[in-house]
Amino acid sequence: MTPARWVLGTVAAAVLGAAAWLWLDGGTAGAPQRPAAGGLPPATAKVTRQTLVDTQSKAGTLGHGPATVLSSKLAGTLTRMPPVGATIRRGKDVYRVDDTPVTLLYGSLPAYRALSPGVEGADVEQFERNLRALGYEGFTVDKTYSSQTASAVRDWEEDLGLPQTGTVELGRVVYAAGPVRVDAHEAAVGDALQPGTAVLSVTGTSRVVTVELEVSEQRLASKNAAVGVELPNGKSVKGKITKTQVVIDTGGGGAGESEDPETKIEVTIAISGAKASFDQASVDVAFTASSRKNVLTVPVAALLALAEGGYGVQAVDGAATRIVPVSTGLFSGGRVEVSGQGLREGMTVGMPS
Repeated sequence: MTPARWVLGTVAAAVLGAAAWLWLDGGTAGAPQRPAAGGLPPATAKVTRQTLVDTQSKAGTLGHGPATVLSSKLAGTLTRMPPVGATIRRGKDVYRVDDTPVTLLYGSLPAYRALSPGVEGADVEQFERNLRALGYEGFTVDKTYSSQTASAVRDWEEDLGLPQTGTVELGRVVYAAGPVRVDAHEAAVGDALQPGTAVLSVTGTSRVVTVELEVSEQRLASKNAAVGVELPNGKSVKGKITKTQVVIDTGGGGAGESEDPETKIEVTIAISGAKASFDQASVDVAFTASSRKNVLTVPVAALLALAEGGYGVQAVDGAATRIVPVSTGLFSGGRVEVSGQGLREGMTVGMPS
Protein backbone atom coordinates (compact mmCIF):
# COMPACT_ATOMS: atom_id res chain seq x y z
CA MET A 1 0.00 0.00 0.00
CA THR A 2 1.03 3.59 -0.51
CA PRO A 3 1.25 5.56 2.76
CA ALA A 4 1.00 9.33 3.06
CA ARG A 5 1.02 11.64 6.07
CA TRP A 6 -0.27 15.15 6.73
CA VAL A 7 2.34 17.88 7.02
CA LEU A 8 1.25 20.52 9.53
CA GLY A 9 2.75 23.98 9.61
CA THR A 10 5.25 25.33 7.10
CA VAL A 11 6.58 22.56 4.92
CA ALA A 12 9.60 24.68 4.02
CA ALA A 13 10.66 24.48 7.67
CA ALA A 14 9.97 20.72 7.83
CA VAL A 15 7.75 21.07 10.86
CA LEU A 16 5.54 18.03 11.41
CA GLY A 17 2.88 18.90 13.94
CA ALA A 18 1.24 15.51 14.44
CA ALA A 19 1.38 11.85 13.47
CA ALA A 20 0.03 10.70 10.12
CA TRP A 21 -3.68 10.03 10.12
CA LEU A 22 -4.47 9.02 6.56
CA TRP A 23 -3.57 5.68 4.95
CA LEU A 24 -5.00 4.90 1.54
CA ASP A 25 -5.47 1.39 0.13
CA GLY A 26 -3.20 0.25 -2.66
CA GLY A 27 -3.49 1.50 -6.21
CA THR A 28 -1.89 4.04 -8.46
CA ALA A 29 -1.67 7.60 -7.07
CA GLY A 30 -4.41 9.65 -8.65
CA ALA A 31 -6.84 6.73 -9.03
CA PRO A 32 -10.19 7.04 -7.19
CA GLN A 33 -10.19 5.31 -3.79
CA ARG A 34 -13.08 4.05 -1.64
CA PRO A 35 -12.08 4.54 1.98
CA ALA A 36 -13.44 2.39 4.74
CA ALA A 37 -16.18 3.73 6.99
CA GLY A 38 -15.05 6.96 8.51
CA GLY A 39 -12.14 7.20 6.01
CA LEU A 40 -13.08 10.62 4.62
CA PRO A 41 -10.93 13.49 5.86
CA PRO A 42 -12.29 15.26 8.94
CA ALA A 43 -12.23 18.62 7.14
CA THR A 44 -11.89 19.98 3.60
CA ALA A 45 -10.77 23.13 1.77
CA LYS A 46 -10.94 24.45 -1.77
CA VAL A 47 -8.19 24.92 -4.32
CA THR A 48 -8.24 28.64 -5.09
CA ARG A 49 -6.61 30.82 -7.75
CA GLN A 50 -5.05 33.98 -6.35
CA THR A 51 -1.95 36.14 -6.07
CA LEU A 52 0.45 35.14 -3.31
CA VAL A 53 2.76 37.75 -1.83
CA ASP A 54 5.61 36.75 0.46
CA THR A 55 6.48 39.56 2.86
CA GLN A 56 9.32 39.79 5.34
CA SER A 57 9.07 42.11 8.34
CA LYS A 58 12.09 44.07 9.56
CA ALA A 59 12.53 46.55 12.40
CA GLY A 60 13.10 50.15 11.34
CA THR A 61 13.36 53.65 12.79
CA LEU A 62 10.98 56.47 11.91
CA GLY A 63 12.83 59.78 11.97
CA HIS A 64 14.52 62.14 9.54
CA GLY A 65 17.06 59.72 8.14
CA PRO A 66 20.83 59.45 8.58
CA ALA A 67 22.58 62.63 9.69
CA THR A 68 25.39 64.31 7.76
CA VAL A 69 28.12 66.16 9.65
CA LEU A 70 29.02 69.60 8.27
CA SER A 71 32.60 70.70 8.86
CA SER A 72 33.96 74.22 8.56
CA LYS A 73 36.30 75.15 5.73
CA LEU A 74 36.93 78.53 7.36
CA ALA A 75 39.19 79.39 10.29
CA GLY A 76 37.79 81.65 13.00
CA THR A 77 35.43 81.72 15.96
CA LEU A 78 32.01 80.09 15.81
CA THR A 79 29.67 82.97 16.70
CA ARG A 80 26.19 81.66 15.94
CA MET A 81 24.36 78.39 15.28
CA PRO A 82 20.70 77.59 14.66
CA PRO A 83 18.89 75.55 17.33
CA VAL A 84 18.50 71.79 17.05
CA GLY A 85 15.35 71.05 15.05
CA ALA A 86 15.53 74.24 13.00
CA THR A 87 14.96 74.10 9.24
CA ILE A 88 17.43 75.88 6.98
CA ARG A 89 16.59 76.74 3.37
CA ARG A 90 18.53 78.05 0.40
CA GLY A 91 20.23 81.36 0.99
CA LYS A 92 19.97 81.20 4.79
CA ASP A 93 22.75 80.96 7.38
CA VAL A 94 23.91 77.49 8.35
CA TYR A 95 26.14 79.04 11.02
CA ARG A 96 28.33 82.13 11.39
CA VAL A 97 32.10 82.41 11.71
CA ASP A 98 33.54 85.68 13.03
CA ASP A 99 29.96 86.96 12.68
CA THR A 100 29.91 86.34 8.92
CA PRO A 101 27.50 83.87 7.32
CA VAL A 102 28.13 80.40 5.93
CA THR A 103 25.21 80.05 3.51
CA LEU A 104 23.18 77.02 2.41
CA LEU A 105 22.81 76.40 -1.32
CA TYR A 106 21.30 73.43 -3.15
CA GLY A 107 23.34 70.95 -5.14
CA SER A 108 25.02 67.56 -5.15
CA LEU A 109 28.61 68.72 -5.77
CA PRO A 110 30.41 69.85 -2.60
CA ALA A 111 32.30 73.14 -2.61
CA TYR A 112 35.98 72.34 -3.05
CA ARG A 113 37.60 75.55 -4.32
CA ALA A 114 37.20 79.30 -4.45
CA LEU A 115 35.29 80.69 -7.44
CA SER A 116 36.55 83.76 -9.27
CA PRO A 117 36.54 85.19 -12.83
CA GLY A 118 37.99 82.74 -15.35
CA VAL A 119 37.22 79.59 -13.34
CA GLU A 120 35.27 76.96 -15.28
CA GLY A 121 33.49 73.76 -14.26
CA ALA A 122 30.33 72.06 -13.05
CA ASP A 123 30.71 73.71 -9.64
CA VAL A 124 30.48 77.14 -11.32
CA GLU A 125 27.21 76.19 -13.03
CA GLN A 126 25.82 74.79 -9.76
CA PHE A 127 26.64 78.02 -7.94
CA GLU A 128 25.20 80.19 -10.70
CA ARG A 129 21.94 78.23 -10.66
CA ASN A 130 21.62 79.04 -6.97
CA LEU A 131 22.52 82.69 -7.50
CA ARG A 132 19.79 82.96 -10.13
CA ALA A 133 17.29 81.16 -7.83
CA LEU A 134 18.04 83.75 -5.14
CA GLY A 135 16.97 86.50 -7.56
CA TYR A 136 20.30 87.80 -8.88
CA GLU A 137 20.55 88.49 -12.61
CA GLY A 138 22.80 89.93 -15.31
CA PHE A 139 24.83 86.76 -16.00
CA THR A 140 24.48 83.53 -17.97
CA VAL A 141 24.10 80.26 -16.07
CA ASP A 142 26.85 78.13 -17.54
CA LYS A 143 30.18 76.59 -16.58
CA THR A 144 32.16 79.83 -16.86
CA TYR A 145 32.58 82.29 -13.97
CA SER A 146 32.46 85.53 -15.96
CA SER A 147 32.85 89.18 -15.01
CA GLN A 148 29.04 89.39 -15.09
CA THR A 149 28.90 86.56 -12.55
CA ALA A 150 31.39 88.46 -10.37
CA SER A 151 29.18 91.54 -10.54
CA ALA A 152 26.16 89.58 -9.36
CA VAL A 153 28.27 88.02 -6.59
CA ARG A 154 29.24 91.50 -5.35
CA ASP A 155 25.51 92.31 -5.04
CA TRP A 156 25.02 89.04 -3.14
CA GLU A 157 27.98 89.79 -0.84
CA GLU A 158 26.59 93.24 -0.11
CA ASP A 159 23.25 91.75 0.92
CA LEU A 160 25.07 89.29 3.21
CA GLY A 161 27.13 92.05 4.81
CA LEU A 162 30.39 90.71 3.36
CA PRO A 163 33.24 92.60 1.68
CA GLN A 164 32.33 92.99 -2.02
CA THR A 165 35.11 90.97 -3.64
CA GLY A 166 33.25 89.27 -6.50
CA THR A 167 34.88 86.00 -5.42
CA VAL A 168 33.21 83.10 -3.64
CA GLU A 169 35.54 82.15 -0.80
CA LEU A 170 36.00 78.43 -0.12
CA GLY A 171 33.87 77.64 2.94
CA ARG A 172 31.44 80.50 2.39
CA VAL A 173 28.73 78.16 1.06
CA VAL A 174 27.55 74.66 1.98
CA TYR A 175 25.62 72.48 -0.47
CA ALA A 176 22.78 70.09 0.31
CA ALA A 177 20.15 68.36 -1.82
CA GLY A 178 17.43 70.59 -0.39
CA PRO A 179 16.33 72.15 2.90
CA VAL A 180 18.00 70.63 5.95
CA ARG A 181 17.03 70.11 9.57
CA VAL A 182 19.60 70.67 12.33
CA ASP A 183 20.03 67.31 14.04
CA ALA A 184 22.80 68.05 16.57
CA HIS A 185 25.51 70.53 17.47
CA GLU A 186 29.03 69.18 17.07
CA ALA A 187 30.67 72.40 18.34
CA ALA A 188 29.66 75.23 20.68
CA VAL A 189 29.39 78.96 20.08
CA GLY A 190 32.75 80.48 21.00
CA ASP A 191 34.79 77.49 19.80
CA ALA A 192 37.80 78.18 17.63
CA LEU A 193 37.34 76.60 14.20
CA GLN A 194 39.93 75.29 11.81
CA PRO A 195 39.31 73.81 8.37
CA GLY A 196 37.90 70.35 9.03
CA THR A 197 36.32 71.13 12.41
CA ALA A 198 32.87 69.51 12.74
CA VAL A 199 30.26 72.17 13.43
CA LEU A 200 26.83 70.54 13.27
CA SER A 201 24.98 67.58 11.78
CA VAL A 202 21.91 67.84 9.59
CA THR A 203 19.24 65.61 8.10
CA GLY A 204 16.54 66.07 5.50
CA THR A 205 13.30 67.71 6.58
CA SER A 206 10.93 64.90 5.58
CA ARG A 207 10.25 62.02 7.94
CA VAL A 208 11.56 58.75 6.62
CA VAL A 209 12.06 55.21 7.85
CA THR A 210 15.57 53.77 8.00
CA VAL A 211 16.19 49.99 8.03
CA GLU A 212 19.47 48.12 8.18
CA LEU A 213 19.49 44.82 6.30
CA GLU A 214 22.02 42.04 6.17
CA VAL A 215 23.92 41.79 2.90
CA SER A 216 22.18 38.45 2.29
CA GLU A 217 18.85 40.32 2.35
CA GLN A 218 19.81 42.79 -0.36
CA ARG A 219 17.11 41.35 -2.66
CA LEU A 220 14.54 43.12 -0.46
CA ALA A 221 16.07 46.54 -1.10
CA SER A 222 14.91 47.40 -4.62
CA LYS A 223 14.77 51.14 -5.21
CA ASN A 224 11.22 52.48 -5.72
CA ALA A 225 9.73 49.23 -4.39
CA ALA A 226 6.58 49.60 -2.29
CA VAL A 227 6.62 48.56 1.37
CA GLY A 228 4.20 48.65 4.29
CA VAL A 229 5.06 50.44 7.53
CA GLU A 230 3.29 49.64 10.80
CA LEU A 231 3.32 52.55 13.25
CA PRO A 232 3.42 52.24 17.06
CA ASN A 233 -0.35 52.81 17.23
CA GLY A 234 -0.94 49.73 15.08
CA LYS A 235 -1.91 51.66 11.96
CA SER A 236 -0.19 50.96 8.66
CA VAL A 237 0.96 53.46 6.04
CA LYS A 238 2.42 53.02 2.58
CA GLY A 239 6.09 53.58 1.91
CA LYS A 240 8.52 53.55 -1.01
CA ILE A 241 12.22 52.75 -1.00
CA THR A 242 14.01 55.91 -2.13
CA LYS A 243 17.63 55.08 -1.38
CA THR A 244 19.86 52.12 -0.61
CA GLN A 245 23.51 52.25 0.31
CA VAL A 246 26.20 50.02 1.72
CA VAL A 247 27.36 51.08 5.19
CA ILE A 248 29.97 49.72 7.55
CA ASP A 249 28.69 49.08 11.07
CA THR A 250 31.69 49.30 13.40
CA GLY A 251 29.66 48.31 16.47
CA GLY A 252 29.61 50.09 19.78
CA GLY A 253 32.58 48.24 21.19
CA GLY A 254 30.70 47.68 24.46
CA ALA A 255 30.43 44.56 26.54
CA GLY A 256 29.25 41.64 24.45
CA GLU A 257 29.51 43.59 21.19
CA SER A 258 31.82 42.62 18.37
CA GLU A 259 34.47 45.15 17.45
CA ASP A 260 34.78 43.72 13.95
CA PRO A 261 33.18 45.99 11.34
CA GLU A 262 30.12 44.53 9.62
CA THR A 263 28.75 45.44 6.21
CA LYS A 264 25.05 46.36 6.13
CA ILE A 265 22.56 47.58 3.55
CA GLU A 266 20.97 50.83 4.76
CA VAL A 267 17.52 51.40 3.27
CA THR A 268 15.73 54.76 3.34
CA ILE A 269 11.94 54.70 2.91
CA ALA A 270 9.68 57.67 2.22
CA ILE A 271 6.28 57.38 3.88
CA SER A 272 2.90 59.05 3.62
CA GLY A 273 0.11 59.48 6.11
CA ALA A 274 2.08 59.22 9.38
CA LYS A 275 0.72 61.41 12.14
CA ALA A 276 2.90 64.28 13.33
CA SER A 277 2.92 62.79 16.83
CA PHE A 278 5.17 60.01 15.53
CA ASP A 279 8.18 62.20 14.87
CA GLN A 280 10.58 59.44 15.90
CA ALA A 281 9.69 55.88 16.79
CA SER A 282 10.44 52.21 16.18
CA VAL A 283 8.34 50.70 13.40
CA ASP A 284 7.93 47.41 11.53
CA VAL A 285 8.52 47.41 7.78
CA ALA A 286 7.00 44.73 5.52
CA PHE A 287 9.19 44.13 2.48
CA THR A 288 7.87 42.15 -0.48
CA ALA A 289 10.30 39.27 -0.89
CA SER A 290 8.48 37.74 -3.87
CA SER A 291 5.03 37.40 -5.41
CA ARG A 292 3.22 34.99 -7.70
CA LYS A 293 0.21 36.14 -9.68
CA ASN A 294 -2.81 34.04 -10.64
CA VAL A 295 -1.60 30.72 -9.21
CA LEU A 296 -3.47 27.76 -7.71
CA THR A 297 -3.14 27.55 -3.93
CA VAL A 298 -4.16 25.31 -1.03
CA PRO A 299 -3.73 25.67 2.73
CA VAL A 300 -0.27 24.51 3.79
CA ALA A 301 -1.92 21.99 6.12
CA ALA A 302 -3.53 20.29 3.08
CA LEU A 303 -0.15 19.04 1.84
CA LEU A 304 0.64 15.35 2.20
CA ALA A 305 4.24 14.11 2.45
CA LEU A 306 4.21 11.10 0.12
CA ALA A 307 6.12 7.96 1.04
CA GLU A 308 7.73 7.86 -2.42
CA GLY A 309 8.90 11.46 -1.99
CA GLY A 310 7.43 14.85 -2.79
CA TYR A 311 4.01 16.14 -1.86
CA GLY A 312 0.41 15.66 -2.81
CA VAL A 313 -3.11 16.61 -1.84
CA GLN A 314 -6.09 14.38 -1.15
CA ALA A 315 -8.77 15.23 -3.72
CA VAL A 316 -12.28 14.59 -2.39
CA ASP A 317 -15.15 13.86 -4.79
CA GLY A 318 -18.25 12.89 -2.84
CA ALA A 319 -17.41 9.68 -0.96
CA ALA A 320 -14.35 9.00 -3.15
CA THR A 321 -10.81 10.26 -2.60
CA ARG A 322 -7.59 10.16 -4.57
CA ILE A 323 -4.06 11.43 -4.14
CA VAL A 324 -2.92 14.11 -6.60
CA PRO A 325 0.85 14.68 -6.61
CA VAL A 326 1.75 18.39 -6.63
CA SER A 327 4.75 20.61 -7.01
CA THR A 328 4.97 23.41 -4.46
CA GLY A 329 5.98 27.02 -5.05
CA LEU A 330 5.66 30.13 -2.90
CA PHE A 331 4.50 29.86 0.72
CA SER A 332 2.65 32.85 2.15
CA GLY A 333 -0.01 33.55 4.74
CA GLY A 334 -0.70 29.92 5.52
CA ARG A 335 -1.19 28.98 1.86
CA VAL A 336 1.12 27.45 -0.72
CA GLU A 337 1.31 27.63 -4.49
CA VAL A 338 0.67 24.22 -6.08
CA SER A 339 0.68 22.80 -9.58
CA GLY A 340 0.17 19.33 -11.00
CA GLN A 341 -1.77 17.23 -13.48
CA GLY A 342 -5.41 16.90 -12.51
CA LEU A 343 -5.33 19.92 -10.21
CA ARG A 344 -7.97 22.57 -10.88
CA GLU A 345 -9.54 25.64 -9.31
CA GLY A 346 -12.47 24.81 -7.03
CA MET A 347 -11.34 21.25 -6.34
CA THR A 348 -12.05 20.00 -2.79
CA VAL A 349 -9.04 18.71 -0.89
CA GLY A 350 -8.72 17.03 2.50
CA MET A 351 -7.54 18.78 5.63
CA PRO A 352 -6.58 17.54 9.10
CA SER A 353 -9.02 18.27 11.90
